[in-house]
Amino acid sequence: MISVVIPVYNERENLPELYRETKSVLEGMGTDYEIIFVDDGSTDGSGEVLDSIAQQDEKVTVIHLRRNFGQTAAMSAGFHHARGDIIVTMDGDRQNDPKDIPRLIKKLEEGYDIVSGWRKDRKDPYFTRVFPSQVANWLISRLTGVKLHDYGCTLKAYRADIIKELKLYGEQHRFIPALASELGCRIAEIPVNHRPRVAGRSKYGLTRVFKVLLDLIVIKFLLFYKAKPMRVFGGIGSVLMLLGGVPFFYLIFYKILTGAPIGHRPLLYISSVFMLAGLQLICLGILGELIVRVYFESENKTPYYVRSIVRKA
Repeated sequence: MISVVIPVYNERENLPELYRETKSVLEGMGTDYEIIFVDDGSTDGSGEVLDSIAQQDEKVTVIHLRRNFGQTAAMSAGFHHARGDIIVTMDGDRQNDPKDIPRLIKKLEEGYDIVSGWRKDRKDPYFTRVFPSQVANWLISRLTGVKLHDYGCTLKAYRADIIKELKLYGEQHRFIPALASELGCRIAEIPVNHRPRVAGRSKYGLTRVFKVLLDLIVIKFLLFYKAKPMRVFGGIGSVLMLLGGVPFFYLIFYKILTGAPIGHRPLLYISSVFMLAGLQLICLGILGELIVRVYFESENKTPYYVRSIVRKA
């Protein structure tokens, strides 16, 4: 069984045609399937359009989240409720082509656990969308060791037993291949068709770059240092102790040799305050991420809240 998970946020005009395209492709594959739309707090009437579709097609499930939790939470909700052995994710803006689904699954059947789409000929503005994405993809590949051309492409196919093992928070959906690599997953990438947006507006801007960079720091820590945090904290602490110790001992010797007071020296205040503040902020950020993970996993909580689920009776 194939489960297609589609997170949706304010895509009312795209939904009817997206549903028809996806259904046509899945029926042509001759296998059992379901389509799960996750309405991530839409305010443009997308929820009503999806409910109308679900009431006419027993293959469609609509999950309404209580508010806009973000794409990662919406995808997590879809993964949790998916019943298929293979889960395919797509964007709700029709820029992903459903006709690529059979190709993703065919590649998956070659023995891979995840097959990621690569928007090789991307139909987006270059300087505001494509170029920042290229930089982010290069940086993510270098830091995580998982070489992909297009981490941001939502069109991917997963084995359900793999994707359901992952706990996703924040904006981590784009890092799923990197996170899955920790489980020893086999990951492949194939070029997919990318279409220009014909209706609605993009929900992403340049501000996303900063979110990606912050999440990348967390992913790097979780992949390589969560079992040995002292390598991070000890390394930072040692550097800061050295940087703070050099001017401190300089001032001590200066005091001994000259007898001059040092309590009023700007160097003493600036180095102490700057280094202590930096150390606290870095450690607080990483420890905060660990606390969030413990909170969700130990309490068996989810990063989303479902308002209702609609299926044909």
